Amino acid sequence: MNTLYINLIAEKLGVKPWRVENCIQLLEEGATVPFISRYRKEATGTMTDVEVAETNFHYQRFQELDKRKEAVSKSIEEQGKMTDELRALIDSCVESQKLEDIYLPYRPKRKTRASVAKEKGLEPLAQKMISLQLSDPAKEAERFLGKDVPTVEDALQGARDIIAEQISENIETREELRGYYGRSGILKTKVVKGKEEEGEKYRDYFGYSAPLSKMPSHRVLAVLRAENEKILSVSVETDPQISLKIINRIFYKGKRYPQKELFDQLKLAQEDSLTRLLDSSIENETLKAAKERADLEAVKIFGENLKQLLLAAPVGQKKTMAIDPGFRTGCKVVCLSNEGDLLHHDVIFPHPPVNQKMEAMTKITGMVEKYGIEVIAIGNGTASRETEGFIRRLGFDHPVKIYSVSEDGASIYSASETARQEFPDEDVTVRGAVSIGRRLMDPLAELVKIDPKSLGVGQYQHDVDQTLLKQKLDDVVEYCVNTVGVNLNTASRHLLSYVSGIGPALASNIVSYRASNGAFKSRKALVEVPRLGQKAFQMSAGFLRIPGAANPLDNSAVHPERYALVEKIAKDAGCNVAELIGNSQKIDSINLENYVSPEVGMPTLKDIAQELKKPGRDPRESAKDFEFSSEISTIEDLREGMELPGIVTNLTAFGAFVDIGIKQNGLIHISNMGKKYVRSASDVLKLHQQIKVQVMGVDLKRQRIQLRLME
Repeated sequence: MNTLYINLIAEKLGVKPWRVENCIQLLEEGATVPFISRYRKEATGTMTDVEVAETNFHYQRFQELDKRKEAVSKSIEEQGKMTDELRALIDSCVESQKLEDIYLPYRPKRKTRASVAKEKGLEPLAQKMISLQLSDPAKEAERFLGKDVPTVEDALQGARDIIAEQISENIETREELRGYYGRSGILKTKVVKGKEEEGEKYRDYFGYSAPLSKMPSHRVLAVLRAENEKILSVSVETDPQISLKIINRIFYKGKRYPQKELFDQLKLAQEDSLTRLLDSSIENETLKAAKERADLEAVKIFGENLKQLLLAAPVGQKKTMAIDPGFRTGCKVVCLSNEGDLLHHDVIFPHPPVNQKMEAMTKITGMVEKYGIEVIAIGNGTASRETEGFIRRLGFDHPVKIYSVSEDGASIYSASETARQEFPDEDVTVRGAVSIGRRLMDPLAELVKIDPKSLGVGQYQHDVDQTLLKQKLDDVVEYCVNTVGVNLNTASRHLLSYVSGIGPALASNIVSYRASNGAFKSRKALVEVPRLGQKAFQMSAGFLRIPGAANPLDNSAVHPERYALVEKIAKDAGCNVAELIGNSQKIDSINLENYVSPEVGMPTLKDIAQELKKPGRDPRESAKDFEFSSEISTIEDLREGMELPGIVTNLTAFGAFVDIGIKQNGLIHISNMGKKYVRSASDVLKLHQQIKVQVMGVDLKRQRIQLRLME
């Protein structure tokens, strides 16, 4: 890759260029982000997964920029206007907006006032005016009069049109104006007449005004969404006199001001260029840049939330009952084995209007006893609190823990092709309940089956750049799956598809091979899977686990390429690999320096030693049960000053949404998260964190609850 690009990426990340260069070389060779960050630390100088992902992001952006450069160069060459100077300018460009500025004068255009003036033969007059060679432009204009140019004013007007367009296409002028608009522009909104009622949710932005450079991402996205929905008109206001000073300064750079007659004509051209051509164009570019910054921030927040959601604490392989609550249609109940297989399903009606409480009690206690239920997952949607209260009042003959589980995305999964393949004979209500139970057992394994945008985390996910969002979310899911590791013999096709180097096609091949040939007995048996070659094996093997394999390293994060090294370390320690694994005292006594080589450095050796101490350890915490306050069941029960337990359900730049056990989530604004300044909710709280809050306000009309975080 271009050295200029490498240096820019290194500067953005704050790392040495050689680390970026090696990372990009690995990416070009087909290595994945998880593989590079885990197994090629020496090559990258121990770049983290975040740094490798950032490098990959910028690397792809620069590849796109190079493609655009080729298209721009080709277009200019076809016009016969390419020069060495212009080619060098294009080659040195590192920003897409600047590239478009370079191309602007050469971009094929529809008919403009300037092109019409050129057709009338007025370009020589305009060029003489620009070069300041005239003392009396009106007198010179007389030479251009004719059928198409009947008056001197017509000639001067045409020349000014040409000059105005040239000013608007000047690279330096556009860059400086963009900088000025970005730094000093005031974003102003106005509600579209007659849209007041339809746009009620945007009422906070009716007649809104704020410096664009200081607007938080969620406000930018909200305003632009309202504009897109034709609720608001949006503008960026600046001081036109300052803009004209910028244009004037660049226009006369290194030149003396001309005599008054010419100066007045050029001033008119400058004013026309600003008002007719530049202002709206730069305003749009400024809003686009603000949108891009807001997109990056929103995508970052979404990615962090998704990471926390996918890495949420699992209860593990426990016999689970899952309940999808409801009033009129009843509560769908499923019983799952400790492997997540569906054993039984039923419907109970403990609530109005049916009120079959005794029958529901008998069914639940019977199922808990028959299937040895250890945990109960209750969906947090309609009738959730009522169902939880009903279940907690029941007496079981053995300890059973009860959990509230987010239903977000369960209905999406239940109607998906994946759900139909897993449960072809069950209806959507059964599939949804199964999803609720499985996501308690292992959130990661279940939630990868659902489009992340349907999981109820993040902000304005449908408004941001969808390509950028998909890339970020795919990166996050891939990171989570490979951080935890995957059981090769039980993982679903969806979970396997996110393993480094595998993807959907190979995941399907692995599942088919497993169904035909039985469980994998070793990692090296992977190469027998159709189309799974050595490269895919290299990328994926370290992230796949085989519990009970003959070689205990097959159930660890030690990569097969380092098995021989581990065997040598074990031999030198006077034991075999199985005896070395888990023996912290013996592992700590090993002098790792003795095993450093050109291929393996201390970072990798330390990772191996750490893994040998606790092979295949799940980095996630264990799930904790939780009980909401029994004082409230609806928003009408809330009173200011109430102190309540809650669970964080979503984090945004402006605050955290909290489930306090009723239908509506409450909001803790960042200003109510403590005495110190809080930049973002994620700096203080985590998704699914159990907290205590105080009710600060209740808006029954808008169904909004304002909360304060208790210390």
